[in-house]
Amino acid sequence: MKLDHVGVVVANISGALQHWGPILGQPTSPPEEVPGGGVVVAFLAAGETHVELVEPTGPKSPVSKFLATRGGGVHHIAFSVPNVDAALATVVTRGGRVIDPHGRPGARGRRIGFAHPSAFGGVLVEFVEEAP
Repeated sequence: MKLDHVGVVVANISGALQHWGPILGQPTSPPEEVPGGGVVVAFLAAGETHVELVEPTGPKSPVSKFLATRGGGVHHIAFSVPNVDAALATVVTRGGRVIDPHGRPGARGRRIGFAHPSAFGGVLVEFVEEAP
């Protein structure tokens, strides 16, 4: 398993790129809205992994509460896996909780699924299915 990206919540991607861009360069692709996710994301290359900037699209976005209570910052870590459903099932089999019982559409045309932070000592973990 390899680290796919680290998700960082920001209030505004354009503003965040003023800080991140000089260090990591421009996004690897234009910002995109995640289908049904309530977020717009942009990925910046960081060696063999990425930093994902995550901006809520409105007050009902899953990351809006995070932003309101904690401010911007590290939100989750994501691991590349061959099969999201199998990774989520492994978490459940080992007694952990998941947010997504099955994979769902995510950014960059990939399937994703989140394990509950309680399954990983308080860290929100995302599984990202490897690109075909």
